[in-house]
Amino acid sequence: MRLGFSVRVLGAPDLPSCDLRPGAATVSASLAYLRDILLYLQANQVHFYRMHSGLIPVALADVPAHLAKALDQARPLAASVAALARAAGVRLTFHPYSAVVLNAPGVEQSAQSLARLASHVAWLDALGLGPEAVVVLHVGGVYGAPLESLERFMRRYEALPEAVRRRVALENDDRRYAFAEVWCVHERVGVPLVLDVLHHQVHNPQRQPLQEALAAALSSWPAGVTPKLHFSTPRTDVRQLEGSGRLKTPTWTEHADFVNPFAFIDLLPLLEGLPDVDIMLEAKARDVALLKLRQDVARFAPEWSARLT
Repeated sequence: MRLGFSVRVLGAPDLPSCDLRPGAATVSASLAYLRDILLYLQANQVHFYRMHSGLIPVALADVPAHLAKALDQARPLAASVAALARAAGVRLTFHPYSAVVLNAPGVEQSAQSLARLASHVAWLDALGLGPEAVVVLHVGGVYGAPLESLERFMRRYEALPEAVRRRVALENDDRRYAFAEVWCVHERVGVPLVLDVLHHQVHNPQRQPLQEALAAALSSWPAGVTPKLHFSTPRTDVRQLEGSGRLKTPTWTEHADFVNPFAFIDLLPLLEGLPDVDIMLEAKARDVALLKLRQDVARFAPEWSARLT
């Protein structure tokens, strides 16, 4: 079981995840950023990392063919980064959030989403990564017609080139499409599913038990490919809204800075007897939260500690 974190490295503040300055990013610079992050992961025995979509230069993100050409020109550096990822045993993934909305009704947004998805896949392919390197998507918006929007996602997914489609995984969300609905998508088109545990807790109108959803999600992946989950615990603090004097109480959908270790420990027995799984921690303290959770599990549930390294 590999624990992962996303995007920013807080334990090394001088280690950028990408360069978002307009026109500044290049493929070679992005590969160098990723190389340095992989060295940090290797030093800290972290084997799962979600890359920042900003690694793909903005000027190339909408033109996959141009990105592929730039990656080919940087082939020696890409090969060395890929070798480092293999040596460190690091699983790399993407989660482009709203940058890729397959079910967008507008022609322009749909075309841009398809291009950006293809660019994410081109990046993974250039590094020679195996089938565990996926691009996680949400179904998208409901656009006033949730069933029609769900159907549009499935049609667009089935129309993807096979080389792109094999990299896509689908996640339940916390407001629109619950796990039971993305399970219906899997049954229809075969897309593997990423269960986000917090999303399932806050948006589960079917009242599907968590253990049942875990078993279903992990069974949706192809044989030989390790599934992944998203795990976080909600932010619980009360805040004073700047300039208003009003207090903001928790919404339960916001990720906490750290992971509640007792909630995480309660999850682990539910995974017993299921396929091995990697867990992406969606905590705002990123790598610092991951390292703290490992310490907490070693303290409070040492019988599980060996599984997390």
